[in-house]
Amino acid sequence: MDFTITLYNVFIMFFYMIPTYILIKTGKAEPQHAKTISAILLYISCTCMVFNSFQNIKFDWDILGKIFIFFLVSNILLILDIVICYLILRKKYNEPKYRILTIASAFGNVGFLGLPVISGLYPDSSIVVCYSSIYSASMTIMGLSVGIYALTLNKNYMSLYQALYNQGSISIGLAVIIYLSEWIFPKVLGDAVGLLSKMSTPLCMQILGMRLATVNIIDLFKRPFVYVASLLKLFVFPLVSYLIVYFLPFFDEEFKASILILSGAPCASVILTLAELFNTEQELSANVVLVSTIFCVITLPILTVILDKTI
Repeated sequence: MDFTITLYNVFIMFFYMIPTYILIKTGKAEPQHAKTISAILLYISCTCMVFNSFQNIKFDWDILGKIFIFFLVSNILLILDIVICYLILRKKYNEPKYRILTIASAFGNVGFLGLPVISGLYPDSSIVVCYSSIYSASMTIMGLSVGIYALTLNKNYMSLYQALYNQGSISIGLAVIIYLSEWIFPKVLGDAVGLLSKMSTPLCMQILGMRLATVNIIDLFKRPFVYVASLLKLFVFPLVSYLIVYFLPFFDEEFKASILILSGAPCASVILTLAELFNTEQELSANVVLVSTIFCVITLPILTVILDKTI
């Protein structure tokens, strides 16, 4: 493992934020343009990222089994984190900020911020990219079911249909079907899908740059609560998750490393989406996403060092 690899990848990701930040500040672009970029990111780049990850691994039942196990483990870890937070904070759940804290501690920007780091650490491994795609799918399913309940405490808002029938789940399902058929995209199509998939991280960071340009930087860091949420998401959750899988001998190095690094991705934008949907602590949610993203420049390299010392 190389500390500098992670640090380099994190700095590159932050570099992507600068152009759109400047465009918003200079009036060359409008904040509402972020919605259009978000649609391109979600429906085009994210879908291509899933297809591309499965296209780059040779068909093997053992690999498919590992991916399925990773899906199960990632979901279990997410549920475990939310349940623990709920048990600790349930007496304070009448305050919305503690419900935000619960989901913020678990849901991370895995596909866009975790993927470049784990890919940089294992550049010759295609399965870690699949792990990232699967983890993203887990976030979507859990976010639209367990996450909604944790935020609202109302089962009526939960929808199994919505949790399973969405862009992420459909993309994973189609990618697995194509993987099982052993159909490899023609070179032109494969190159196009690969290029679009590589746009995911830059687009995500550009959206964050636009959002960062609309807030007061000083005010962003004035709420101590965002530091607590960031600490839980960036450090506590990944270390606990890593500790759980570390002593299990049937998980290999790539599996364990992916759990640690992907779990350490900063808070996901789905937190803000849910907050806006249910009109609950929108400003706090936006601050948590932005601050945790800024702090990951410190925590992700630290997690890499821990990984280096333990693997």
